[in-house]
Amino acid sequence: MRFIRRVGALCLGAAFALGQPPFDLWWVAVSALVGVFALLHWDHRPKSAAWTGWVFGVGYFSLSLHWILEPFQVDAATTGWMAPFALVGLAAGLALLWALAFWLGRRVGFGPFFIAVSWAALEFARAYMLTGFPWGLVGYVWAPTGMAQWHAVIGPHGLTLVTLLVAALIAQGVVTHAPLKVGGGIFAVAALYGAAIWMTPGSQDQTDRPVVRLIQPNAPQHQKWDRNFIPIFFNRQVDFTAQLPKPDLIVWPETAVPNLLDMAGPALEVIADAAAGTPVVLGIQREEEGSYYNSLITLDRTGAVSELYDKHHLVPFGEYMPAASLFARFNILGLAARADAGYSAGPGPALIDLGVLGRALPLICYEAVFPQDVNGAPSRPDVLLQITNDAWFGTRAGPQQHLAQARLRAIEQGLPMIRVANTGISAVIDPAGRIVDSLPLGRAGFLDVAVPAPLAPTLYSRTGDWFAFAALLVVFGTLIGLERRNPIDPTARDA
Repeated sequence: MRFIRRVGALCLGAAFALGQPPFDLWWVAVSALVGVFALLHWDHRPKSAAWTGWVFGVGYFSLSLHWILEPFQVDAATTGWMAPFALVGLAAGLALLWALAFWLGRRVGFGPFFIAVSWAALEFARAYMLTGFPWGLVGYVWAPTGMAQWHAVIGPHGLTLVTLLVAALIAQGVVTHAPLKVGGGIFAVAALYGAAIWMTPGSQDQTDRPVVRLIQPNAPQHQKWDRNFIPIFFNRQVDFTAQLPKPDLIVWPETAVPNLLDMAGPALEVIADAAAGTPVVLGIQREEEGSYYNSLITLDRTGAVSELYDKHHLVPFGEYMPAASLFARFNILGLAARADAGYSAGPGPALIDLGVLGRALPLICYEAVFPQDVNGAPSRPDVLLQITNDAWFGTRAGPQQHLAQARLRAIEQGLPMIRVANTGISAVIDPAGRIVDSLPLGRAGFLDVAVPAPLAPTLYSRTGDWFAFAALLVVFGTLIGLERRNPIDPTARDA
């Protein structure tokens, strides 16, 4: 019986992963979430609950993060052997946090709501601990639906808490044959969905709005730095830049220029000539005193570098190596490393001037995954600007999940986002998370799109994650009070 429950938890975890792109089967995922809470009805002991949480997490992370195999196949002869270890290690490691959540929840109180609160708390920790990895948070299951608008109010962690509490309520109603609880949970979802639709901002009139050109060269990662292909991709971007009529701004993707900044003078002159007075934002690498940076620069109307931003939230094992000297002994280096320890981090979030588009918060690739980083801008920007090279992550789940999270950042801040990706998906996203227009995966091209105006600051942009943190404490305190007033016999079966 125990083995069957473990297999069931694994399958439910995989079903929960179907809520992530490219599947977006949110109704399957929500049902799986209810299912795992129902399964906990038979896990009376903290250790048994922890095993259920871990197996469920392994099923979820193994499927939802399977794109992590892609970077290791770019140079398969050198790094291909690492791929299965990376996926298994990442899935099993992240699942430990869910195991701890289930253990803590069952240890503190017998009811499923304690597990929901501890689970939400550990998801919170996942976003912050070490360097953080808030990819595929529980609340993201609602990303394809109108419920995503709650990100503007309570943020990703608040929506995660609400989702888990409602799933626990429905599951408890199912296992205890209490239709009122099931109906109450379904009513709560319907009410939240209705409120989200009501508060969704309407589409904007784009007349007279500034126009941005998205440049998508579609350089596969295994060819991107090949000397035979570098001129092809560079000239492709230059040709797209030169097309008439000119927009108000042109944006190239991450690491779009094949030279380090201090040696890129001739290349930048070619770009400026093609732009013919239009400002250009582009990704480039630079070196300073032996340190390498993944950077974004702006060429002004004269072709001079007017803005510089260095990526500050780097990808562990991708852009830098923790304990680099130790791993170097085994010839294990970062996938994107230009030096023994990879890239160096920039000083932090900053704003850049985009002229008629106002001030932008630049985000290079991975940085758009972190709600707290976007919320950590020195002051409120007028637009979010993400440049990325999603060629590392193949042509299915990885880039699509990355885009989905970019949409959520726009909703959270009430700001439009300009997103330019090497192989796609490049898009302009409005402040409600709607894609105004986009270039599909795996296609070279350019697209001129009017950029919507920003909305008023959202509640989440004002409070950040403090609201969700306070809600966690309040709910936990309430549950403790109820538990003391009406203690539940842990040997009972109506969990």
